[in-house]
Amino acid sequence: MRPARALIDLQALRHNYQLARETAGAKALAVVKADAYGHGAVRCAQALEAQADGFAVACIEEALELREAGIGGPILLLEGFFEASELALIVEHDLWFVVHSLWQLDAIEQASISKPLNVWLKLDSGMHRVGLHPADYQAAYKRLLSSGKVAKIVLMSHFARADELDCSRSDEQVAVFNSARQGLSAEVSLRNSPAVMGWPKVPSDWVRPGIMLYGATPFDQPQSVAERLQPVMTLESKVICVRELPAGEPIGYGGGFITDRSMRVGVVAMGYADGYPRQAPTGTPVSIGGQPSRLLGRVSMDMLCVDLTDLPRAGLGSQVELWGKNVLASDVAAHAGTIPYQIFCNLRRVPRLYSGA
Repeated sequence: MRPARALIDLQALRHNYQLARETAGAKALAVVKADAYGHGAVRCAQALEAQADGFAVACIEEALELREAGIGGPILLLEGFFEASELALIVEHDLWFVVHSLWQLDAIEQASISKPLNVWLKLDSGMHRVGLHPADYQAAYKRLLSSGKVAKIVLMSHFARADELDCSRSDEQVAVFNSARQGLSAEVSLRNSPAVMGWPKVPSDWVRPGIMLYGATPFDQPQSVAERLQPVMTLESKVICVRELPAGEPIGYGGGFITDRSMRVGVVAMGYADGYPRQAPTGTPVSIGGQPSRLLGRVSMDMLCVDLTDLPRAGLGSQVELWGKNVLASDVAAHAGTIPYQIFCNLRRVPRLYSGA
C-alpha cells in the first residue's frame, strides 16, 4: 500500500487542551470544526470528551456527526443556524448556538420552542465579519431575555488580529466589547487560540482554543506557550525511488530546480493531492530518517523530491516526515506562504492512524 499517512497523537491533543484551559484559567470549548482541522472530529472529540467543557463546530451538520458518534456534552454552533427550521434540530439535540444577526433573533422570537435555548450573543467588535452592531447589542440581549425562550446567554466576540502580539487592534476590540456589554450580567467568551496564548489580560469565562489544540502556533515569532505545545499530526511517507544526478540537471515540472553539483535525489510518495502545499518551494524543510533535509523542485500531484545528497544512510524506503515533531507544520506553512490552519484542513486521501486513545 502507498506509504503516505497521517499519524494522530491523541495524548498530545489532550495535553494541548489541558494547557489551553490552565493558561486561560477558564472553561474551554475545544474547537473541532472542519473535521478537527483535518485531524478527525469524531476521534478527537472522543479523546477529549472526559476532560473537555464542551466542543465548538461551525454548523449543525458537524454537530450532528458528533451526536451520532455518541458525544453527549455541550456543542456550540459557531455560525448559529442558517434557517429558522434548524431550531427544531437544535432543541432535539440539545445544541448551543451563536446569534450574530437580527434575523436570527426574530426567528427565535417567532419559533415554538419546547425547552429553553443556550445562546451565545456575538458582537461585531471590529472584525466586521459577523456579529451584531454595538448599537444593537443591549437591545438584542433584552429581547432574548424577554422572549422567555432562553435559559442562558453568553456574551462573545472574535478577534481579528490577536496573532499580532504588538498590534493594538485587540485592545481596541476589548474596549468596544466592554462598552457594548456594560450593565449586562452574563458570562463572557472572547479568547481564541492566539488570545489564550498571548493576551492573558483579556476577560473570558469561556475560551475557544482551536489551532493550539493541534500543536501549531498561530504566531510568526517565538512565544512561551507555543513552546509547550505538542504536535498532534505527523504527516509522513517514504522514499520510493532514488536518482543519482550530475550537476546541471533539472528536477520536476518546469525544471524549477537545477542541480548545482552531483546529487542524490529521493522521490517521495506525497503530493498536493494529499494536501501537501503545491506552492512549497525548494528548501522547505523535511526530515528523513530523523535527519534534516529539504524539498527540491516543484511539488507534483502524487510525488515530491527531497535532497539525499548529504544523507548517505538514506535511500529507498527511508521514512520521510513532511511535518510533525521534527518539522513543525508552522515552518512548512511559512515556507509555502500560508498558515498551519490551511495545510491541516487541506489534508485528504491520506489515511489517519490514531495513537494514545
